[in-house]
Amino acid sequence: MIRSILMTTLALTLGASCSAQKGGWIKLFNGKDLKDWDIKITGHALNDNNGNTFRVKDGALAVSYENYDAFNDQYGHIFHKKKFSAYLLVMEYRFVGDQVKGGPGWATRNSGAMIHSQSATSMGKDQDFPISIEVQLLGGLGRGKRSTANLCTPGTNVVMDGKLITAHCIDSKSETYDGDRWVRAEVLVLGDSIVKHIVEGDTVLTYEKPQIGGGSVSHADPKLQQSGKLLSEGYIALQSESHPVEYRKVDLFDLAPYMKDKKKLAKKIEELQKRKQ
Repeated sequence: MIRSILMTTLALTLGASCSAQKGGWIKLFNGKDLKDWDIKITGHALNDNNGNTFRVKDGALAVSYENYDAFNDQYGHIFHKKKFSAYLLVMEYRFVGDQVKGGPGWATRNSGAMIHSQSATSMGKDQDFPISIEVQLLGGLGRGKRSTANLCTPGTNVVMDGKLITAHCIDSKSETYDGDRWVRAEVLVLGDSIVKHIVEGDTVLTYEKPQIGGGSVSHADPKLQQSGKLLSEGYIALQSESHPVEYRKVDLFDLAPYMKDKKKLAKKIEELQKRKQ
């Protein structure tokens, strides 16, 4: 038992410190810099970080608009450079400050994490959103219910309860999180099969068979819009949609090595869900 605990601890430590390792924990955001990320903002060339939108501030990955005169539909995304297929993504985020001038009303306290996304390099200069599955992150407005870890589908569709879902956004059953508190959101992704959204330990949304299809993406390469193609892997990206947001944790446990053995996979997922990290 002691040896097992030591080996598990060692695996977690190595996974957190080395992004090249297969399996284990990976710190997508290292708390220091953005060297493992690519940036694509609408109307700008790849890695033109217009207005220093994406930056590291006090150990957090911050999305800021201090240098913007107005938003002008400059939707942005910061993509981790490594592609993943099966994993548990863990994010701790919060909304801060005020929305930049010119941001659309629906984008107030609104951001998101894109999974199974096309790469930053494959986006057109004027493309607004990547073809991907969006885990929509919303902050409360101080009144009424506003769930987080919702599902949005830029250029994609999913299946729920055996039915193809073509609606652009589906609300989760999460609580509402007002103010600037940190919220923990997790996403369990198993290739092109099951995807689960988890908020503060509770599963709030489940779907399967993420696939290309639908609209809500402009100026994308038509060659990439292969309707019905299942998405078994892709990139992870964080949005800039006009409201400042910060991430103090963006970690991932790589489940790809467990996918060929259902028993080992189920055991590892159970361990991850019971952990306190």
